[in-house]
Amino acid sequence: MTPPQTTTPSPNAEDQDRRSIAEFLRLEVTGGLMLLIAATLALILANSPVSDTYTSVRDHHLDIPWLGLNLSIGHWASDGLLAVFFFIAGVELKRELVVGQLRKPAAAALPVVAAIGGMAVPALIYVLVNGLQGGAMDGWAVPMATDIAFALGVLAVVGRKLPSALRTFLLTLAIVDDLIAIIIIAVFFASDLNLWFLLGSIAGLALFGFLHHRGVRGWYIYVPLALVIWGLMFNSGVHATIAGVAIGMLLRTTTKPGEETAPAEHIGHLVHPWSAGLCVPLFALFAAGVAVSGDTFADMIHEPEALGVTLGLVLGKIIGVFGATWLVATFTKAQLHPSLKWPDIFGAAMLAGIGFTVSLLIAELAFADQPHLMEHVKVAVLLGSVIAAIGAAIVLTLRGRAHERAGTSDE
Repeated sequence: MTPPQTTTPSPNAEDQDRRSIAEFLRLEVTGGLMLLIAATLALILANSPVSDTYTSVRDHHLDIPWLGLNLSIGHWASDGLLAVFFFIAGVELKRELVVGQLRKPAAAALPVVAAIGGMAVPALIYVLVNGLQGGAMDGWAVPMATDIAFALGVLAVVGRKLPSALRTFLLTLAIVDDLIAIIIIAVFFASDLNLWFLLGSIAGLALFGFLHHRGVRGWYIYVPLALVIWGLMFNSGVHATIAGVAIGMLLRTTTKPGEETAPAEHIGHLVHPWSAGLCVPLFALFAAGVAVSGDTFADMIHEPEALGVTLGLVLGKIIGVFGATWLVATFTKAQLHPSLKWPDIFGAAMLAGIGFTVSLLIAELAFADQPHLMEHVKVAVLLGSVIAAIGAAIVLTLRGRAHERAGTSDE
């Protein structure tokens, strides 16, 4: 009997498979879906018979003495892997500042002000709730952040009938939101600042920028240099994810003669699948794993910190984003894009209440010395994000149908 014929994929077929996977991971829907799966798995593991194993893995320490690093796996995910996410955020921010919406003050005015309002009001709500009830003020920054991957992922699912201008509005808002969150992390959550390590990290960034703009190429130069910059930043006391942002913003966003794409676009294109498919989901897997029970929610009702975070994400973002946009459009010359209506902005404001990634990170930083409270604040982040996502999905689905009937959608 003749054995069955087997065919070995050609190198070209393997390359095509890899490209297909990478393109899939670049989709906004995929990024949001991967986050959702990782967070759900984390909650299942943390509330299952294997919860002790999950916790021991998360808290297991990996030591690299020559870098002065002795971190748990959970901290490697938040300080290390999340730096890749912030690198992509830095690339996006640089691109928007140089060639995107943020280079045009008139076009950027509304989403920029919306982002500022959408961060200020949730923080004020948190401070008000905790001031009245005697809670800890440390978590004021937790409800300020918008998760760009989750928010755009939800919009990609429910917003196919909506004008593309709404995605531009939300993307610009989220990028400004990321910038402010980065500044907050750098300024307010630095600990035991070591000036020499910080200066070393800055020197490494200067060398990175010099080599890049002189046209020096080779990943074998930049990847080790980036790791050194990251290690120095970590040991300086400034949160290590800031190194990712800084490196991303150093990349050139304009093309030179003979280049098809700018380095920022090319490198961002290569790194994005790793961020969306591996780094951010692994962070979520270890950050979102909190024990949840009826007692948890009963305790949270009496904890102003958790209540302030939930109200900040659900109500604060709506009031801040929608209110700031309406005030600027009413009292200045700035105007909404002609294809957008106020209910669309209301839906986007609800969508901005998805805090997740950066909110979980800030919760870990703000309540590092209060593990029990940190767990409840994380639950509040998850709860607020879920409420915001569901509410926004309903509103934007209805708005998509309205645009379709009116013939104002992009399809």
